[in-house]
Amino acid sequence: MRRKIAILGATGSIGKSTLDLVERSPDKFEVIAVTAATNAEALANIARRTGARLAVIADESRGRDLQELLAGTNCRAAAGEGALIEAATCGAELVIAAIVGCAGLRPTMAAVGTGCTVALANKEALVTAGRLMTDAAAQHGATLLPVDSEHNAIFQCLAGSRAEDVSRIILTASGGPFRTAAAEIIATATPAQAVAHPNWSMGAKISVDSATLMNKGLELIEAHYLFGLPSERIDILIHPQSVIHSMVEFVDGSVLAQLGSPDMRIPLAYALAWPERLETPAEKLDLAAIARLDFEQPDSTRFPALRLSREALEQGGAAPIVLNAANEVAVASFLANAIRFTDIPAIVEEALQQADFVNPRSIEDVLEIDRSVRIGVDSAMKASCH
Repeated sequence: MRRKIAILGATGSIGKSTLDLVERSPDKFEVIAVTAATNAEALANIARRTGARLAVIADESRGRDLQELLAGTNCRAAAGEGALIEAATCGAELVIAAIVGCAGLRPTMAAVGTGCTVALANKEALVTAGRLMTDAAAQHGATLLPVDSEHNAIFQCLAGSRAEDVSRIILTASGGPFRTAAAEIIATATPAQAVAHPNWSMGAKISVDSATLMNKGLELIEAHYLFGLPSERIDILIHPQSVIHSMVEFVDGSVLAQLGSPDMRIPLAYALAWPERLETPAEKLDLAAIARLDFEQPDSTRFPALRLSREALEQGGAAPIVLNAANEVAVASFLANAIRFTDIPAIVEEALQQADFVNPRSIEDVLEIDRSVRIGVDSAMKASCH
């Protein structure tokens, strides 16, 4: 029997990597639904290639275009958030949740509500609604599988282990393009320099997050909800080669690490085939050629995003929502050349200091806090420019 899957965010980098694996193993997987934000042409092409039954474009203004592109096929075209939720609940055994940003919250929560397996590639789902998401998974019997290479590595290292045997988990970070850069270089960094990640091929936003180390801060919050460990038992270690994707230390002093090439198809394959393994075209490790593996402590003075993320996790409530929303607005402004690279964490810190929100009790609460923070941060930035 082929495993039925839905890919939410099929035209993005995670979606493309997923499709590469799925299309190499047509005997193992059946794609029944695919979604995209605005690219109707690419989505229609994917739907035709995979034989998907449902294709959903989030941008309602492109709904008619998608219908025309899929005319004469057995794939139904739909548009809007309601259709995204339909794609997430269409009977797939595995849902790849790769919609970027808070736009993926409702569809991801809807998928969890069906009790299926959800492969989480959407950071915002756990950063902004971690407790809501994990409680819903427990209530409905859903399985959350991490796709981020770091969390997937921890998941692999924990296989068969008891929670009480774990001492701490160690998230590794490449350090990004500015790991060894002088402070004056960082202060004048351009968007082109910030997105030039030394090891991974990623989208612009996540590449900037890697450069500020906010990406690792968000992963710290994710790890807390995925693995149930408090902040003080989650460490972050700079590892420039990006060969060790993360580690788990056990109470007896043993440390298990997951190694692999920096290729997202490896963690995706683990999520697709779990609890089995799936062959991938990823480059095999040649440790003799790599020759050395280096480690260092992150510099929280030069990269304050780590401190801000840990403080947001420990504060709890709405703080992680504020952190994420303020960061997204700031990163977008930086990519538009409206602010400096070093302004990003400063804007986030100011938003956290000024935030006064109640603990969210629903996805609607999360989205309302997110909306309010974005409006406030955007207004503050515009005011500072005048």
